[in-house]
Amino acid sequence: MEPRLKSFYKLDILPKLKENLGVKNSLQVPKLIKIVINMGLGLDANDNKILKIIETDLANIAGQKPVITKSKKAISNFKTRAKIPLGLKVTLRKNNMYFFLDRLINIALPRIKDFRGLNPKSFDENANYSFGIKEHVVFPEVNFDKVDKMRGMDITVVTSTNDKAKAKVLLDRFNFPFIKKGVN
Repeated sequence: MEPRLKSFYKLDILPKLKENLGVKNSLQVPKLIKIVINMGLGLDANDNKILKIIETDLANIAGQKPVITKSKKAISNFKTRAKIPLGLKVTLRKNNMYFFLDRLINIALPRIKDFRGLNPKSFDENANYSFGIKEHVVFPEVNFDKVDKMRGMDITVVTSTNDKAKAKVLLDRFNFPFIKKGVN
């Protein structure tokens, strides 16, 4: 089964962007490459029980198993030793990416308390969009009763273009809830 947003991109977004950007080849139109979800552990990295709980929560949110990121070397100022867990990350591509993006835009972001929109200036020099969520419980896959502590996560949407304006137009077409200019 093809994701709803993937077919929406092929049938609606791609032809309109091709016309608006004035390109002849549809491969020149910007597209989504991957979505990376990163969750830092902080002081909970030393406890294997908490690590497993966070790992299952992130696996439920993303739809695939996360990778445990470990420290490369010991740094005494940060109280880290070599090869201890620091966080979890998931890289979503193809259909999993579109399924996650659909749940993020339509379910999770509207559930955030006092949500006013995403900052439209959070693009990096490669036109990838990054933002953070303070509470991972906004996703419906997380059982709120079994959560011991609210944890944040960083989400990066990687696009195929290096132009920030084209990347913003692409994400606007996917109905990303950006803050509108002049609205408080």
